Amino acid sequence: MTRNLTCIVCPRGCSLKVELAADGKIETVEGFACPRGKQYAIDECTHPMRTVTSTVRATNGEPVPVKTSRTIPKELIFACMDAINAATVTLPVHIGDVVIPNVLDTGADVIVTAERK
Repeated sequence: MTRNLTCIVCPRGCSLKVELAADGKIETVEGFACPRGKQYAIDECTHPMRTVTSTVRATNGEPVPVKTSRTIPKELIFACMDAINAATVTLPVHIGDVVIPNVLDTGADVIVTAERK
């Protein structure tokens, strides 16, 4: 089986071609310009990870932009969004403030990405 991907690790956007065996194992990766692109293709085909970006409500109702501090498994995105939607923050907040530590035991924190007073 062949999977065609566009690498999102850098702005170059390499077109990647991944050949998978019948058991799902990677046979070859082509089209990458750097080792990070090759690793992206392998990860995307074996265990996709994503950074989640969203907003949390402040106690005054204002939306506060947040994101996960690192990627989390793609299959946990909806559960992560449930946790984010249940959270609130009290203003003021600063870039990097932790809203939800170790969300879903992933090792990723949900952090503030903009100053709000």
